[in-house]
Amino acid sequence: MVEKDQIKRVLDRLVAVEAAMGDPAVISDAARYRATVREHTALRKLEAAAKRYFKILDDIEGNESLLEDPDFAEEAKSEIERLKGEIPAAERAVLAGLLPPDPLEGRNAVFEVRAGTGGDEAALFAGDLFRMYSRYCEARGWKVNVMSASETSLDGYKEILFTVEGDGAYGAFRFESGGHRVQRVPETEAQGRIHTSAATVIVFPEADEADDDIEIPEKDLRIDIFCAGGHGGQGVNTTYSAIRMTHLPTGLVAQCQDERSQQRNKEKCLATLKARILDQRRREEEAKAGANRLSLRGSGDRSERIRTYNFPQNRLTDHRVDLTLYSLDRVMEGALDPVLDALRARDTDQRISTALSQTAATNS
Repeated sequence: MVEKDQIKRVLDRLVAVEAAMGDPAVISDAARYRATVREHTALRKLEAAAKRYFKILDDIEGNESLLEDPDFAEEAKSEIERLKGEIPAAERAVLAGLLPPDPLEGRNAVFEVRAGTGGDEAALFAGDLFRMYSRYCEARGWKVNVMSASETSLDGYKEILFTVEGDGAYGAFRFESGGHRVQRVPETEAQGRIHTSAATVIVFPEADEADDDIEIPEKDLRIDIFCAGGHGGQGVNTTYSAIRMTHLPTGLVAQCQDERSQQRNKEKCLATLKARILDQRRREEEAKAGANRLSLRGSGDRSERIRTYNFPQNRLTDHRVDLTLYSLDRVMEGALDPVLDALRARDTDQRISTALSQTAATNS
């Protein structure tokens, strides 16, 4: 059972947070203001969940006092049973509100989608995934920027790197990393046989100059400049504006060819490289801590199959949460909320379970 004193201690922050939202110093700092607004939203959500939870408990107590009254006993008993059925969901909402927020959730997201096994069909599927994510972002008013792309003659991608700009973008997509498998009849298949192909998705949060303290000395970088190709149009394709950066200590690589300006591509490339370094650091920290979120976040390894897209059956299956939807056509048009919501709910359940176990261990 959740203690009222525990809730009160957390909600005591509301006064300070609401004062900060009106502070000119906070308002003038865009990143700080967004973080403050997110904290305020989370606290208000916890406040509403706590009110509902404790009202249920109070109503149960009130109805229990009527059990001795023959005129109201039957009705009170029925109401108590109904209210007790609401307790688990109400308690979970409160516990979820007490979890510490992920500081990276509100950031922009960086995507890398690569064709895996399956040749041209895998490249077509990589293109389908890019369009699926793009349509979801478009519906939410988020901006998609292609950083680099290696296109195929059949309107697919061997590899495409893009960013999603929008408050909460990384939080929405953070569980998309891993192997995505497709089962369908390829356009190139004359005999109508179903083929299985795959693509790999990796998602990581965009680095923040102010918060992440990622400095890369020039001696740790190898910068290659080359003529852009594919995405970007004729002007881009005929100038030596494309940039590839290699972080020598880690071997991490970033590439950008989206802009005509070599300098602008350098800036974007460096930002992507810092995001890769940040993501690598975070994964290492999680692994050391034994964080079970890795099971949902995925490693991006090609052999790690997280989801299957079966077109003949119009079926999508996410293997991490045992989710099966027979609405693949809508999902491919960007209707991803049922999938993303299920992953977020499972992650919340895992975090609640871990928090409760740690509390029990501390109190024992």
